[in-house]
Formats: sequence, C-alpha cells, structure tokens
Amino acid sequence: MKAALAWIALAALAGCGADAPQPKALPGPQLAAAPVEIREVDLTYSAEAVLEAVRQSTVSAQIAGRIVDIRFDVGAMVKKGEVIVRIDERAASQAVAASEAQVREAQAGLANARAQLERNRQLLAQKFISHSALDQSEATYKAAQARVTALLAGAGAAVTERSFATIVAPYSGVVSARHVELGEMAAPGKPLMTGFDPSTLRAVANVPQAQVAAIQASGRARIELPALGQWLEARSVTVVPAADPRTHTTRVRIGIELAEDVKGAYPGVFARAHFVTGRAPKLLVPRAAVLRRSEVTAVYVLDEAGRPLLRQIRLGTAGDERAVEVLAGLKAGERVALEPVKAGLQAPKA
Repeated sequence: MKAALAWIALAALAGCGADAPQPKALPGPQLAAAPVEIREVDLTYSAEAVLEAVRQSTVSAQIAGRIVDIRFDVGAMVKKGEVIVRIDERAASQAVAASEAQVREAQAGLANARAQLERNRQLLAQKFISHSALDQSEATYKAAQARVTALLAGAGAAVTERSFATIVAPYSGVVSARHVELGEMAAPGKPLMTGFDPSTLRAVANVPQAQVAAIQASGRARIELPALGQWLEARSVTVVPAADPRTHTTRVRIGIELAEDVKGAYPGVFARAHFVTGRAPKLLVPRAAVLRRSEVTAVYVLDEAGRPLLRQIRLGTAGDERAVEVLAGLKAGERVALEPVKAGLQAPKA
C-alpha cells in the first residue's frame, strides 16, 4: 500500500514538472540602426592622386667652408628665421676686417685730398699757383672719393658674404632631408637641407581629357586620405593647361587646407580625388553598417522583431564619407545595424 502511494506521489510531481513554464531567453542589447534612404548626392569622378608641397625648397651653401654646426635633423619643425646650419666664418671675417681697413685708409686719403684742394683754392686766389695745379687737386680729390665708394661697396659685399655662413630657414616648415654631416666641406651650390611648409599642401591627379570639361565647369572636389581615414574639402581646383601626349591625361591641382588634428599628411602620401560632376538621387546606406569579409560585402538588416539578418549587397561609387551608394541587395526604408560586428554576435544561428 505504501509503495503504491509513493508511485502516485512521484507521478504527481512529474506532472507538475511537465506543466511548469520554461524560462524565456533574455533579449540581447538593442542595436543601433539607421534606415536605408534615397537622397540626392553629388556625382563624382574619382582619380588617384598624391600630396605635394606648394612650398618646398632645398637650401644650399653660398660660400665655401667647413660645416661647424647643424641645428636640426629630419622631421624637426623649424620656424622662419631660425638658424639651421652654420659654416666656419673665420675666412669671411678676415676678409671683412681687411675690407674695413682699406676703407679707413681710403677715407684718410680722401680727407687729405679734400684739405689739399682747399689749400690750392686759397693759393689760386692769391695768384701763387696756376689753374692747372688746382685742376690736378680736384682730380685727385674725385679719385679719392671714387676709391672710398668702391671700397665701401667691397666691404659691404664682404659683410654680406660673411652672413652666408649662417643659414636660416626661409619660412616655417618641416625638415624632410639633410644632405650634409657635421665637419663636411660646403661649397657654393652644395645642398644642405630640404624642407617644406606642411600648411600649404595640395593634391595632384592626372585625369582623362574627357573629364576635364566637367571638372572645370564644377570647380568642386573632395580629397580622401585612405591611410588616415580623413576627407578634406578642396579650396581650389586648377587644371594645368597642358596634356601628356603619351597618356592623354591632364594634370589637375587641388588646393586643400589641413586642420591641426590631421596628422601624417606630407608630400608623397597617396590620396584619392573625388571631382564633382553633377547631382542625382541615389539609394544610400551608412558606411558604418557595411561589413567586408574577403570578397563579400554585406550588411545586417533588422527584421520586424529587431533580429539582425546578414544580407549580401553590391555597392556603387557615389556617396560621401558617411554613406555609400547601394546598387543591389537593399531597398529604401529597410533598417540596417550600424555595428555589424555586434550584430553578428546576436544574429540567429543557422
């Protein structure tokens, strides 16, 4: 009897367990999403470009001498007027001292010639000398004047040449190359340092001649720096009035203005020029939502329940730094996850 009652109790407990509600899975954190929309955007023609400095120069020596001081190296920021290289100026200083001594000698001779001329004028008034003697004194005085003028010019040239021993920066910029070492001999025309002004960069691109008319008509462009993840507005677009007869392309210069927070932009950096050629409505998806895996380009589309579903798409070239054109795979009004990696963790498993 007791055994029968035990079996009945176990059966009742088992039935209660079967009817008890199962715990529900907790929903994942809400995903940030944005809609796919049709918006009018600029039509652009893209071309590969490279950054170059508007102001870039190589400072060379103007006198001969041994290099005794190098103040800056590659990558250093130099302000306008700062000394960058010094050349031994002892020989130039001695030339200045010799020129100044010659000037003093000539000035003494000029003073003597002036005094002699005054005396001869007084003697001529008293009929003690002839007119030819006075003319000779005047000629001697003028020759002494000319000699002083010539020596003063020579002394000035010597001082100027001595100043060439101290090479200063012609403008504020960054040293991009150093061509000499301490102790080497400098000679007139020998390169010392190369620098550029980082605030005056521009992008240069070669475009097909068929695109030149549209680029000139618009006069607008944007510069993309893929390595830095930066987009820059063009201040000016200048088409060089010459074409390459071999490639049939025309060189276009795009003036840009770098913000202080843009680091790593210097001559030679790869860029991409996007020239505006018109406007048209396009289906756009946020760039942050695009997921690239090998050759697959996809987004996570949120269904009515908010679940992310992976969908492959095909992108176009139109858009800007925030959104990109969609050619296939999406339609207007659909919502896509802005954090594809996070959405992938919440996506239903197949």
